[in-house]
Amino acid sequence: MTNQILLIDCPDQKGLVYNITKQVYAKDLNIISNQEFVDADSSHFFMRTAVEGNNLDDTFLQNLKDVLPGDANIRLTAIKRRPVVILATREPHCPGDLLLRATYGELPCEVKAVVSNHHDLRPLADSFEIPFHHIPVSGLSRKDHEEQISECIAGYSPDFIVLAKYMRVFTPEFVARYPNRIINIHHSFLPAFVGASPYRQAFERGVKIIGATSHFVTENLDEGPIISQNVIPVNHAYTAEGMAQAGRDIEKNVLAAALKLVLEERVFIFRDKTIVFE
Repeated sequence: MTNQILLIDCPDQKGLVYNITKQVYAKDLNIISNQEFVDADSSHFFMRTAVEGNNLDDTFLQNLKDVLPGDANIRLTAIKRRPVVILATREPHCPGDLLLRATYGELPCEVKAVVSNHHDLRPLADSFEIPFHHIPVSGLSRKDHEEQISECIAGYSPDFIVLAKYMRVFTPEFVARYPNRIINIHHSFLPAFVGASPYRQAFERGVKIIGATSHFVTENLDEGPIISQNVIPVNHAYTAEGMAQAGRDIEKNVLAAALKLVLEERVFIFRDKTIVFE
């Protein structure tokens, strides 16, 4: 039997779940798991259903379209290893963690390449036998640098681009080429501790929690739909370096969690936020 994920979002109305499950039953399919949510403010319905059977075909999708609102979004997809390109700068904790998880099957993806504006992470990529591309910034305009990155990425046809502590801001034109396909990670001190050395700033202010946020990248800096967040407690006994190490740990865990959610088709993007079925 084939296992696939059925994803539906549409304006809410009575009988949606009944009409959907009726079509599943009519095609002799089995529901393995099901999650639903209605956004009260917009009266919009979301549903993620794992189904199995031998009749997951275009007829099944057409039957669903016939019983759902005309503007319903319906998608049937399988969870499989998806191609991903990692963009990074110098810090190894996030790209290294993703490479390890992907290699040993914790993430359903294949890292096609690591692209960086510095040489530092080449040994890391080489240790996983992943192609490494150094695209330096020096002597290039922002537009030319982004063009070189795009050309490099195009060769791998990734489904997603992961900014694993990539410390450069992309132009809206670059972001527009990959709508809802660029995933970023940053510390959650923004906007309180912006600029260089955020953990040093946090240490000097005596913060009691530190955290990280992973989100889709939009043309508005660090304002894209949030996928995953987490925090951990810290106290006065932490040094600045100890706080930075704790921050690195939570950054890599939040980024990996966000990517896993996206790869497993658990994330709906709706307006400026996400609906996440964990």
